[in-house]
Amino acid sequence: MLVSGSGTNLQAIIDDKIPVALVLCDRPGITSIERAQKSEIDYVIVDRSDFKGQRERFTSEVLKELKKKSIELVILAGFMTIFTEDLITEFENRILNIHPSLLPAFTGTYGKGTMTATLQAGVKVTGVTVHIVTEQVDAGPILSQEAIEVLDGDDEDSLHQRIQKVEHRLYPQTIRQFCTQNFNTTKMKGQK
Repeated sequence: MLVSGSGTNLQAIIDDKIPVALVLCDRPGITSIERAQKSEIDYVIVDRSDFKGQRERFTSEVLKELKKKSIELVILAGFMTIFTEDLITEFENRILNIHPSLLPAFTGTYGKGTMTATLQAGVKVTGVTVHIVTEQVDAGPILSQEAIEVLDGDDEDSLHQRIQKVEHRLYPQTIRQFCTQNFNTTKMKGQK
């Protein structure tokens, strides 16, 4: 799992007993590290601030860490860095991401910025999308989506809270389904 922040989706996946071999963080001092430590999951920090303006080097370092652990599936959970082609090619059709809208709406936005864009657009329905990562941001094949009504009086926080509840259920469910269809699940059960 690749994370950049508090790791609420990481925790939902841990709580759902999906085996996580590695938590890779792109920033030190984030709550995701504490979540990994508490669950006795290996973690590594590849600090993106050490690679300013060097996306290729950053991607190469992330790829190196994933290969060290023989990772088969990469799960992005609020990871705020866009990779170069090398990593996407290496893990073709094996990188999943979650987005807080019904893609293709609001591509390229993230977190509460997506909530702001949603409210400013005046849409009545938004949602959550789990998709496969491709080189084009938020444009890969959609694996699952769930709609959420935008309520009168919603602000960024209230909408974000409702979206996160759906994310925490839909992401683990979609990951399990993806793994069942694409991997040897008996091998994955034994991994930590």
